[in-house]
Amino acid sequence: MGRSRRHEGAERGGGAGGVAAAAAFAALLLGCVVMALVGGAAAQGPRLPSDYKTLSGAAPLVIAKGGFSGVFPDSSQDAYSFAKDASAPGTAMWCDVQLTKDGVGVCLRDINMNNCTTVGQAYPARKRTYVIDGVHKSGWFVSDFTINELRSAVYLTQSIWSRTERFDAIYPIVSVTDFQYLVNSSAVWLNVQHPIFYKQHGLDMSRYILSIKKLVSMDYISSPELGFLKNISARVGRKTKLVYSFLDKALLDHSMNQTYGSLLSNLTFIKSIASGIMAPKDYIWQVTNDNYLLPSTSIVTDAHKAGLEIYASDFANDRIIPYNYSYDPLAEYLNFISDGGFSVDGVLSDYPITASEAIGCFANLNSNKTDHGKPLVISHNGASGDYPDCTDLAYHSAIDDGADVIDCPVQVTSDGVLMCMSSINLLDTTNVQRTPFATPSLVPEIQSTPGIFTFNLTWANITSSALKPKISSPVSDYYLVRNPRYANQGKFLKLSDFLAIVMDSDLSGAMIIIENAAYIAKSLGIDIVDSVTTALSTAGFDNQTTKEVLIQSKDSAVLVKLKQQKTKIKLVYTLPSGIGDASNSSLKDIKKFAHAVVVDRISVFTLSYDFIIRQNRLVQDLQSAGLAVYAQVFRNEFVAHPLDFFGDATMEINYYVQSFNLSGIITDFPKTVRRYKKNTCTVLGKDMPTYMRPFEVGALVQKLRSFQTQPPSVAPMPTLNSSSVEEPPLPLAAPRNVPDVGPSGGATATPGGAPPSDAHQTATVSTGMLLVMVSAALLI
Repeated sequence: MGRSRRHEGAERGGGAGGVAAAAAFAALLLGCVVMALVGGAAAQGPRLPSDYKTLSGAAPLVIAKGGFSGVFPDSSQDAYSFAKDASAPGTAMWCDVQLTKDGVGVCLRDINMNNCTTVGQAYPARKRTYVIDGVHKSGWFVSDFTINELRSAVYLTQSIWSRTERFDAIYPIVSVTDFQYLVNSSAVWLNVQHPIFYKQHGLDMSRYILSIKKLVSMDYISSPELGFLKNISARVGRKTKLVYSFLDKALLDHSMNQTYGSLLSNLTFIKSIASGIMAPKDYIWQVTNDNYLLPSTSIVTDAHKAGLEIYASDFANDRIIPYNYSYDPLAEYLNFISDGGFSVDGVLSDYPITASEAIGCFANLNSNKTDHGKPLVISHNGASGDYPDCTDLAYHSAIDDGADVIDCPVQVTSDGVLMCMSSINLLDTTNVQRTPFATPSLVPEIQSTPGIFTFNLTWANITSSALKPKISSPVSDYYLVRNPRYANQGKFLKLSDFLAIVMDSDLSGAMIIIENAAYIAKSLGIDIVDSVTTALSTAGFDNQTTKEVLIQSKDSAVLVKLKQQKTKIKLVYTLPSGIGDASNSSLKDIKKFAHAVVVDRISVFTLSYDFIIRQNRLVQDLQSAGLAVYAQVFRNEFVAHPLDFFGDATMEINYYVQSFNLSGIITDFPKTVRRYKKNTCTVLGKDMPTYMRPFEVGALVQKLRSFQTQPPSVAPMPTLNSSSVEEPPLPLAAPRNVPDVGPSGGATATPGGAPPSDAHQTATVSTGMLLVMVSAALLI
């Protein structure tokens, strides 16, 4: 699904002159909107495991960096209020303390306001250049402005370009004392970035911190300058924890004139000043140059041995994380709090709701035998998020990851071998454009552009060393690629091999997808429906009752034929994408030939600029008609979700499971859905924590409407009618001669009709056209 993207240099802060009034009444609306976003329930404590390996044995602390800064501008009033209400009880609220020219403390993520406020528009002539920590930096610096100058004309903006800009230029800068009022009873974490710089400009950060200790409940104070912490250590209250923040190991802590790398080797000395340390994630799990994890370091164990708590920083759902996590931010948290064999004492996150889920509901889960209850976990081309579609690696990974059902989109080769491949066009799924088989042909019945199709090649061609699989990249427009080390690994499988895997595994069944049946029968002389049912019988599925077989198709004629054969197979109709409702007549028609339907996620909500505007009636209408509903395709990449799910695949799955009585979830990442089914929170009923309750649809847009910055309205999505469902019967397959495939043939198509090479239009493609196609495929 598309996501609007802001680029560097895009307009910011437009309409600031009329924003003050909106900001003034924002607090009045915040309470109801926040509760709508998180489900309208009072915060409840999660059922926590008792075996955390933190220093104290307690659950790790969630620290909300600038509040809920993954959605709202960092350090804005709504960022703090939403984080407070949507996160785990006890979540600490983080404020980066900066000092104004007249000595007032404010919460701002950076001393340079250029990328987090509208200051450049308000005061274009006041840009300056300073040396900070030995580096020349240009911009607009907090210490050059009085608090009145900031409050009168400067508003907060998102600092990360890929996040929505629709909350920009709404919220005024928050003072530290106002911050205390906003977060109320939450733990307060003050982070002091640049004490030395402020000292050089006549401002004393130590004096300021000590002056507000009676006004602000300072539970934690952190700083990357150990000298600053040493200076205040004897003068802050005993209840205040001091935390030393490590930066890049090669950088210098100017207050100590030592690099952070050298200070890391002297944790005993740090313990004499601070009670804890904060370290970037790669201090704990180092990462290779190609973005894969190395074994964990000993820093957590070393810190605990020294009596220091250790907090990990830099967590965000919309960052590129190591490929080992399969784009799943919750999996990353778990590697720091339970799955890695140790536990940090807290995590600093732009998305505290995901950290809360990880700690409260998913840590230390048991690894019991897979439960095949609803919703079924159904693979999409195997575990195609981690391995090339429909390869042995993808299927075995899906089984290991806890899939209940694995799927096979059936294609046919020129010599009649049935195989599993996600697309009939090899340009989509292989490197065929780089092989001797790169002779495109035009088949208008399948697609309007030339392709190289499975029926152009023999099974021997498909399995030759020249042809390699290619991992899918459904969000490659955003330069997000999947598991590069395995991008061309794995073997393609015949349908018979796939069925043997199903029979030999702890699966509840198999999903067989049949497409292009009319073309294959008419032009290739192959009855693909009869060929599949014959393969199922040969594999022994007729003589067992433990494995359910589902046949899925977007062609109603396929399912009608199977229905007429009185098959015991479960028939599943794939609905067209992008519909919002179904007419009564279309529902009656579907019921005549299908037991269930597959609904695309795009059809469930109406979106505008990736904000959910409304929930469509489609799923409810289908279920009211007595049809089981499977939803597809669930993906982990943060750009694959509406903004209302905060880049968190688990949050989206949670909404679908709790809001709809789904029979199955079709996913590129079976592990993510399987883990969700094991969570310890959704079984708690009224004691379920807030962060695991479904949000109210359209709540973010409701908030934007209060500021008149909502995305454009969108017309209702079209309704499915009978005319879109009804199809003529499948044509009969004429006899054809099929080459003998020998002992490696496996399941083959029913012979008949003319050879594929004579059955379709072979396009004469010029060398120039071929180069264009090859270039396009390489870009993809």
